[in-house]
Amino acid sequence: MDEIIDRLRKVRKGAMFVVGAPSGTGKGTVIKEILKNDSNIKFSVSVTTRAPRVGEVEGVDYYFVTDEQYNEFLKQDAFYECVDSQYGSRYGTLRSEVDSFINVGQDVIFDMDWAGVRQLREKAGDDVVAIYLLPPSIRELRKRLEGRGTDTQEVIDKRMGIILDKISHWEEFDYVIVNVDLQETVTKIQKIISGERMRRVRQVGLKGFVRELVKEVEEEN
Repeated sequence: MDEIIDRLRKVRKGAMFVVGAPSGTGKGTVIKEILKNDSNIKFSVSVTTRAPRVGEVEGVDYYFVTDEQYNEFLKQDAFYECVDSQYGSRYGTLRSEVDSFINVGQDVIFDMDWAGVRQLREKAGDDVVAIYLLPPSIRELRKRLEGRGTDTQEVIDKRMGIILDKISHWEEFDYVIVNVDLQETVTKIQKIISGERMRRVRQVGLKGFVRELVKEVEEEN
């Protein structure tokens, strides 16, 4: 029996943890902290047709592909989710990339919006756990966008202009956290991850364990 219990600790199905949020809410920083503190969770590296930016690494930031390669992935139904950006580039999450982790009990974390969550749920069902981060206020959100110094004022105004649309989909997520304090938010997400790992649907070794319990009862009687 000890051997079975030990196997149960090791054998389970991985989960897909999606973190969504309006730009400037801090989801990128939160995801980095989760990855730094949990060796059993991997970041989902997307495919994109856009050119690499300075400092980006193939297979770490994105898988950079041609339009022809992307079209072939579409024909093969190779994506869990995909989207055409308003800037002309296309992005997608490869099934093979994600399944290589979750099928051996490792979890995957995604930076994704509500549209991606819908697509993931259609194809992966209970494997998807969606977490949404809200800013403490709209004023604070603008302050964070301006403070990070990566966008022009025009881009910041554009991001602020679509905030209402982004926030309006908050009810499509399983968990919602107001990101006031980084460490507090990270701790809350870590607790969510721990709890979701224990769900019955992910503990694929439970059926065998229960059969052994039933066998023991029958032998006792």
